[in-house]
Amino acid sequence: MAAELPVLLAADPDENVVKELATELEREGVSVVGASDGAQALLQAGALQPDVVLVSATLPVIGAVEFVRAVRLARAVPVLLGVGEGHAEQAVEALAAGASAVVARPYRVPELLPFIQAAPRVLCVGGVELDVVAHQVRVDGRAVHLPLREFELLHYLMRNADRTVTREQIMRNVWHSTDNASTNTIAVHVKRLRARLGDDEDRLIQTVRGVGYRLSRSGTRT
Repeated sequence: MAAELPVLLAADPDENVVKELATELEREGVSVVGASDGAQALLQAGALQPDVVLVSATLPVIGAVEFVRAVRLARAVPVLLGVGEGHAEQAVEALAAGASAVVARPYRVPELLPFIQAAPRVLCVGGVELDVVAHQVRVDGRAVHLPLREFELLHYLMRNADRTVTREQIMRNVWHSTDNASTNTIAVHVKRLRARLGDDEDRLIQTVRGVGYRLSRSGTRT
């Protein structure tokens, strides 16, 4: 299996800037998702769990500094602030709010790549550790072999830890299908995944009846 591409969320009011950035970064093996304002970017940051966020100092609706503060309350994703001339004040405020670094806008890919490549590719939830690049899973330090689909399912659940994801979302994001009639397939894979992880009492991967599943950070395995 090829390693999953790192995801950069680029929040910028200029659509052309995002398109050009996406074209250049995709050649470097980076997936780019755009947002045109701060409100949309916050939603994308929560839904996509990007590896790195790049936010323009000129972000509308929810400004860059407010955006950085809000993201910092939710997770520790690296946030880069793109600044041009006359944005020194926003840069200082954003760094004080928790921004990881300031980069020049217009953006230069060689300046961005080190931040993206340094983004963590290992997810940890409780005693479960998933290495995206090495395609390895460990439970309390013990290596656990997962078939491809179960690995992808666990990865999706871990990226959305403590969130309920619907069966439709799982089908779309893991199976890349919109066939809701196949959701019984999900139940079978969840059952197998629980068994491999030692989640005998369904405390780690919880069933939300009538909706879908939630991987709980506080769940314990027997």
